[in-house]
Amino acid sequence: MKVKLKKLNPNAQMPSYGSEFSAGADLCACIDSELVVESGQTVFVGTGLAMELPCGYVALIYARSGLACKRGLAPANKVGVIDSDYRGEIKVALHNHSSEPQTIVPNERIAQMVVTPYIKCDFEIADTLEDTVRGEGGFGSTGRN
Repeated sequence: MKVKLKKLNPNAQMPSYGSEFSAGADLCACIDSELVVESGQTVFVGTGLAMELPCGYVALIYARSGLACKRGLAPANKVGVIDSDYRGEIKVALHNHSSEPQTIVPNERIAQMVVTPYIKCDFEIADTLEDTVRGEGGFGSTGRN
């Protein structure tokens, strides 16, 4: 599938897949100099890119496992959602969960983007819902013996 990208900054890096079967394409920081993210701080890091997704698709922004596990840097909103009608710069709200300041360097891979189809629902109010074995059990209820 072709997705149109617009470079908003000449230094912007195209998203790239780390391997043949990667689901997520890496997004890079489009910054002019190093950026220090203090412990507990959230910063918005631009990619220098805008995108045109086809209708019926969404881009989901996830943490890069190495960056999150080794350095504590992950999207503040856990999963970013880029709708097909958004044309602004793709930005990642990175939060430093570690106890140490973390430095992001220009063109560093800061997140991964998965493009996927979605289903738009027509929600309706109902007086009853179909019964299931699970019922109202939630938040770990299926793991009990």
